[in-house]
Amino acid sequence: MENSIKRIGFIGLGIMGRPMCLNLIRAGFSLTIYNRTPGRMKSVVAAGAHAATSPSNVAEMSDVVITMVTDSPDVKEVVLGSEGVIHGIGTGGIVIDMSTISPSVTREIAGHLDKRGVQFLDAPVSGGDSGAIAGTLAIMVGGDRQSYDRCRPIFEAMGKTITHVGGVGMGQTVKLCNQILVSVTNLAVCEAIEFAERAGVDPLVMVEATRNGAAGSWQLSNLGAKMVRNDFAPGFMIDLQQKDLRLALEAGCEMQLSLPALAMVHQLFLSCQAAGEGKEGTQALIKALRRLRQGKL
Repeated sequence: MENSIKRIGFIGLGIMGRPMCLNLIRAGFSLTIYNRTPGRMKSVVAAGAHAATSPSNVAEMSDVVITMVTDSPDVKEVVLGSEGVIHGIGTGGIVIDMSTISPSVTREIAGHLDKRGVQFLDAPVSGGDSGAIAGTLAIMVGGDRQSYDRCRPIFEAMGKTITHVGGVGMGQTVKLCNQILVSVTNLAVCEAIEFAERAGVDPLVMVEATRNGAAGSWQLSNLGAKMVRNDFAPGFMIDLQQKDLRLALEAGCEMQLSLPALAMVHQLFLSCQAAGEGKEGTQALIKALRRLRQGKL
């Protein structure tokens, strides 16, 4: 097992977790899974995974356990709770959290696991559901370098750009940097589309003309046309984006760091949530600008 980890546990089979599990199975790993809603496990079990009855049960059958859940309290519960991973994983095991949570909570969880002789890697991802399906996620990993090296084949089954960014908590910190870049760029795309429409330019033509130049971005290429066509189906929901932006703003406050652009996007997304749009994709941010234009915000 020292250089070849085969038994993987995976907890959290949402929009991202399910395709990530399928890619691990395709890569030849033996996979044991758990999800609070059992129905979400069916398609992954059909692909060859084993279903467990609790997070601790997953850990009992795994050398490495991956968590991919919603927020800091959820990770604490599945790792440290009464039926958590900590009660089933053996000494020398590794826990990888691929959720996006607080860097300080990450370090707290790592401290509890370290007392049991268990390593912890924080490895949040970027790339949305399309990247999870294609196995091309960007993965930013914090934690012990030797543990990272051992788990590299696991990451390679799910992602394309894999970077060790420092010690425990640094993966989450870099992910929050990613979310600042993503959300502020998203607002820029919204403004450019609104500007083009008001000026009489076909916004789809504008997107095509600019997406491969200096102004190009993932948001422009992947979300721009959806905004124009009023396609607000979620690849990544506003509610989840807001959770990430809250974490970034909280961390900024801890560092006494002003983040004015991020705060503005957070407030605009808040207006979307107030309008009942929290389950829509982050491209629905343009709705907030449209309401401003119409004097309805």
